[in-house]
Amino acid sequence: MPSLLLYGSYGYVGNLIAREAVDRGLDVTLAGHDREQLEKQVRELDRPALRFDLSDPVAVAGALDGFDCVLNCAGPFSDTALPLVEGCLETGTDYVDVTGEIPVIERVREYDREATDAGVTLLPSVGFSSIPMDCLAAHLVDRLPEATHLTLGVDSVRVPSIGSLKTVIEGAETESNVYEDGRLERIEPTERTRTIDFGRGERPGVAMPLGDVSSAHYTTGIPNVEVYAHVPRPARAALRVYPRLEGLLARPRVKAALKRVAGTVREGPSERARERGEVFVWGEARDEDGGERAASRLRTPDAYVVTVQGSLNAAERVLAGEADSGYWTPAGAFGPEFVFDVEGASGFFDDPTASTARRTAASR
Repeated sequence: MPSLLLYGSYGYVGNLIAREAVDRGLDVTLAGHDREQLEKQVRELDRPALRFDLSDPVAVAGALDGFDCVLNCAGPFSDTALPLVEGCLETGTDYVDVTGEIPVIERVREYDREATDAGVTLLPSVGFSSIPMDCLAAHLVDRLPEATHLTLGVDSVRVPSIGSLKTVIEGAETESNVYEDGRLERIEPTERTRTIDFGRGERPGVAMPLGDVSSAHYTTGIPNVEVYAHVPRPARAALRVYPRLEGLLARPRVKAALKRVAGTVREGPSERARERGEVFVWGEARDEDGGERAASRLRTPDAYVVTVQGSLNAAERVLAGEADSGYWTPAGAFGPEFVFDVEGASGFFDDPTASTARRTAASR
C-alpha cells in the first residue's frame, strides 16, 4: 500500500485529517517536531510517528525517504513548506499541503521544472483554500474561454483554528494581493469592495489575500484575478485601521506575543459546528470590455470539512498516480469536478446571464 507522511498531524486541522486518514485505512505515519504531542497522538490513533526538525535538511531528507507522499498540515506554511518541498525533491516524494498563503504558493511554483525533472508532484493548497474557488474558476473559463478578468468570492463566517490565527499573524505585514495583467500586485486592505450575491442575498465583500488569487491564475491562465470575502462590519473596521498598525504588527516581538495569545484561543470549532457549517462560493469571468460575462456559484460544507476531505482526496489521487510530475493546482491536476469529491458539495449553479455569454462565445 502506498505510504503517506502527515506532517503537523497533531494541530487542530492536522488531527482532523489524521483521524480521517485512519478511518479511510490509509498507510499513514504521523509527523512533527513536538515529541509530547506526537506521543499523545500515537497512543490515541495507534499509528507510528516520526519527529524531526525542519531546520536540518539532512534530517528532513532522512525522514521523507521511503514515503510516497507527504501531506503538510503545519502552518505557518512560510516556515514549513519549502524545507519539505526540497526534501521531497531530494527523495522523490510527492508533496501536498493545505496552505492558503499566496507567497507560499508562488514559491512552490518556482520548483516546477525541478519537480518535473525529479518526477515529483507538487500540489499545494488542497484545503478549503483553494479547492472550491479553483474548481469554480476552471468551470468559468470552460464557459467563457476568452475571459481576461476573473473575480471570485466566498461567504463563510467561521471561528479560525489556532493554526489559522498564527498564519494570519505571521503574514500580518502582507497587504491584499491581486493579479493584474499577469503580475501579482499589492493593494491596501479595504481598497477594493463590492456587493456580491453569494447565493443567499447580497452581502458586502472585501478584496482579500487568499491563496485562490494565485491558484486560480495558474489554473486558468487569466491575467487579472481578485478574490473577495464577506467580512462582517467590525472586521471591516479593523481592516481600515490596519495600515496604521502595520509597522507595529510586523515586529518580531509583537508577532511572538500575538502568537502566544492565539494559543489561548479555543482550538477550533466543535464537531457540531463543523457538521452544521455551510459555505457559499461565487465567481464571475468576463472579457476585456465586459461585453460577455459568465457567473456561477458553489455550495460546500464547512470549510474545515472541505479541508479534511479535500486534502485526503488529493493525497489519495496523487498516491494512485493520477497527478503528473511538476507543480499543479487542485483543478489543474484533477479538473473542475474535483470539488464534488467532497461529500455535500453542490453546484455548479450557473447565472442565467452566463448562459448567454457561453452561447455567444460558442458562436464565434
